[in-house]
Amino acid sequence: MDILHSQSFSKHVQELMSQHHVPGLAIALVQDEQTSSIAFGEASREPPRPCTPDTLFDIASASKSLTAASVALLVVDNQNHPEVQWEAPMSSLLPDDFVMHNREHTDSVTVEDILSHRTGLPSHDNSYLGPRAAQPDDARSVTRNLRNLPVAAPVRTKYFYCNMLFTVATHLIEQMTGKSFADFLDERFFKPLYMNSTTLQPSRARQKGLSDRLATGYTWREEQETFQRVDSVECPEGQGAGSILTSVNDYILYVKAMLHRAYPITNEIYAGLVKSRTLVNPGYEQLDPYTSPAAYAAGWEVYYYRGHQIVRHDGLVDGFGSTHFFLPELRFGGVIFGNSDGMESVGTIIAHELIDEALGVPSLQRPDWVALEADRTAQDDVAEAEQLEELKQQLDSGSTESRVQHTPLVAYTGTYSNAGYHDLTVEIRDGGLFVDATDRSMAFSLAFEHVRDQIVYLAHLCDFQVGGGRDESFGAEFQFKDGMAVRMGLRLEADLPTYIWFTRL
Repeated sequence: MDILHSQSFSKHVQELMSQHHVPGLAIALVQDEQTSSIAFGEASREPPRPCTPDTLFDIASASKSLTAASVALLVVDNQNHPEVQWEAPMSSLLPDDFVMHNREHTDSVTVEDILSHRTGLPSHDNSYLGPRAAQPDDARSVTRNLRNLPVAAPVRTKYFYCNMLFTVATHLIEQMTGKSFADFLDERFFKPLYMNSTTLQPSRARQKGLSDRLATGYTWREEQETFQRVDSVECPEGQGAGSILTSVNDYILYVKAMLHRAYPITNEIYAGLVKSRTLVNPGYEQLDPYTSPAAYAAGWEVYYYRGHQIVRHDGLVDGFGSTHFFLPELRFGGVIFGNSDGMESVGTIIAHELIDEALGVPSLQRPDWVALEADRTAQDDVAEAEQLEELKQQLDSGSTESRVQHTPLVAYTGTYSNAGYHDLTVEIRDGGLFVDATDRSMAFSLAFEHVRDQIVYLAHLCDFQVGGGRDESFGAEFQFKDGMAVRMGLRLEADLPTYIWFTRL
């Protein structure tokens, strides 16, 4: 672990931070029984505050491993919860709440299915409501809304990364234990592991007097060449999928417990958590050198690099990025947190380089992880541009005349409803059709671009937290009756073959 404090490593990390616009970054490593940590840059730019190994970051989806571990505690507790088993159908444990879109999925989906992204349910990330909504969702309402969300594949046939099912897992925990998920984490993980600065949700960190240690998130605005501040937001409707705030000094204690199967992790719990269940990349696309395809276990991904097993999970949310990993054979692991979206690349590069160091790979035999990450990012950008162009061509198949907007925009305005996606109101803003969907958990807006035939549009989604640009674009369509739009279809879920249809109220 001497690498953490070497001058060359520090210089390299700071160069990566500058290149990818990461204001602050912290790293902790564990080797056998020893831990070590270091931090770089700023936890906050205004007012300036240095980043330390005790700075608290939103670790986003890295939280999922603790959710799965929480369920595993119930699985092994045959005295108090004998009915909770990996293979137990969720509908038998939550009969009133866990109902999916059809009987087959309702009866078949098990505990381990929801923790390994193999239920057949796509993400539906834009369906659930956040604190800005008049009636925000919680773990129970998210669970009960599953019945209104269409599935995209049979159970256990395809990998669909689905955040909300980890929130469903927390509803199971709360129903079985009679405790809030936040209290359960405190009692079963944070206190026993002396993770004294770790909380679920930023409000809980502030209640503990930790406000001055909270990192400020940032996103880089390329056009303005400046950072935009992104604060950690309260997200009770997303608990289990993310929303844990912790430091590298705290979180390395959890990684260490996984490595050593130390309380509260036992051999039985560990085996359940790292059991491979779903092939993440069955097409073997963009595989790293010397690296096997990854399988999703339960809140962890498992793969092999140069013949060594690696257990890992990343996290990314507006303004923050994280990764944590360990190599069981080497009794080595690491945690890397940062306060900008650029951490997606930086965390990946540093994790690979630390693993090469731990394995003792000779310098000349190590892949150039910086170049590989740059190539992957460039390929993704090209693919995204090609997909958008292909979408436009698919939608724009009418005559020249049909591309002119004739129907008055007021004919489209009004509130449209879908049982699973709730209400969306179409209004006129800046001379075009617009939807304000900032009541969602992943708040967004939609700006519509007319394509043809008065009914075919492109919908450009803009992330509310980040703003200032298009996050993604997809097809939209309106159906008319008596000169007024009566239905609106949106391709809000790319893994479904059809639109999500909203009916005008």
